[in-house]
Amino acid sequence: MTQESPALEVVDLWVRLAGNPVLRGVSLRVGRGATVALVGPNGAGKTTTLRAIMGLVPATGEVRLGGHSLQGSAAHRRARRGLGYAPEDRRLIAAFTVEDNLLLPARACGLGRQGARQRLAHVLSLLPEVEALCGRWATTLSGGQQKMVTLARALMAGHRALLLDEPFQGLAPALARRYAEALVRLRASEPELAILVTESNPALVESLAAHTYTLERGEIAAPA
Repeated sequence: MTQESPALEVVDLWVRLAGNPVLRGVSLRVGRGATVALVGPNGAGKTTTLRAIMGLVPATGEVRLGGHSLQGSAAHRRARRGLGYAPEDRRLIAAFTVEDNLLLPARACGLGRQGARQRLAHVLSLLPEVEALCGRWATTLSGGQQKMVTLARALMAGHRALLLDEPFQGLAPALARRYAEALVRLRASEPELAILVTESNPALVESLAAHTYTLERGEIAAPA
């Protein structure tokens, strides 16, 4: 029997910035319906790994989504294949409403007006707490609200795999619990979705992740 390819696979990923290696041969796999954590201290290369997977920094190696190579593809083309990215610093457009921020990925993915609206309705059904925020300006949101909106925006494109960069960073314990609960609901509602989440504190993701990779100085550490 042929083994099913993982939803997301990274093979021998290297990134060099200003001639210096930041990632050194990173390889990892996220199966369909799996949540996988990438943990490590600040500066280990977690954010660079996600940015390289998304096509936002030059990298060598192989990135595959559903068995199809993404190497050489621009970020918007990776989004069109169903890869969503929620950066740590959120990067919401301050002059836009929440709804406009959410619709941007749909436009980048080439969805028409009707398709974008249908996708938005689906995402808001998964994250109902975001629906009440749609008419507000992005600048009026709290940090926790911005994190939830960033997750929803990533879902607008990420119907196959999600990259979540330090989603619990800076959240008060109560807000961190709400975010974790949203991920649990999301997992139940989207059983095929693959999620790769980075975190500096492994304790924050141990209850969510089926498998954990540890990144140290740009390399995946061997299991203890």
